[in-house]
Amino acid sequence: MIGPDGRARCAWATGDLYAAYHDDEWGVPLHGDRALYEKLTLEGFQSGLSWIVILRKRPAFRRAFAGFDPAAVAAFGEEDVERLLQDAGIVRNRQKIEAAIDNARAVAALIDRDGDGALDRLVWSFQPAAAAEHVPPVDASDVPGATSASKALAKALKREGLRFVGPTTVYALMQSAGLVDDHVAGCWRAEPR
Repeated sequence: MIGPDGRARCAWATGDLYAAYHDDEWGVPLHGDRALYEKLTLEGFQSGLSWIVILRKRPAFRRAFAGFDPAAVAAFGEEDVERLLQDAGIVRNRQKIEAAIDNARAVAALIDRDGDGALDRLVWSFQPAAAAEHVPPVDASDVPGATSASKALAKALKREGLRFVGPTTVYALMQSAGLVDDHVAGCWRAEPR
């Protein structure tokens, strides 16, 4: 798809918000415990919804979830769950809210045990080796919904106590955080390696 700026993009990158996300974030290597906790949380909230809904609500999510500081969110209690359920700026789903808090506790425990960067190291340890010989997918139909790597990472995250981290959600994290590059052939961001 050719955008108004003359750049070819993946077909899903329509509209200004999607195009900016596609150009500046999606597939760009993302590091840091807080950044990856945020991305994992937002991918969980996206389940069953369009990603554009989450992008539009991302500033409100950041305010509601203490900037996605795992230690701060880990301290949330039932009163915070009730507050979040009343916050029209975010997706108000009790199971997803509770999972985000439980996941913050799991990430905080992981960091306490293994030090700063523990979530980052865990997530990036599942980057597929084939990324070095990456060939861009021809079109969206060539992009998988899950892979053996996302299944393995989902299992590892679940072993650490995280929830709402199935293989499809985790593969979306891997795409958005740059562990895999699924920009399609012809997209200006697709770079054969």
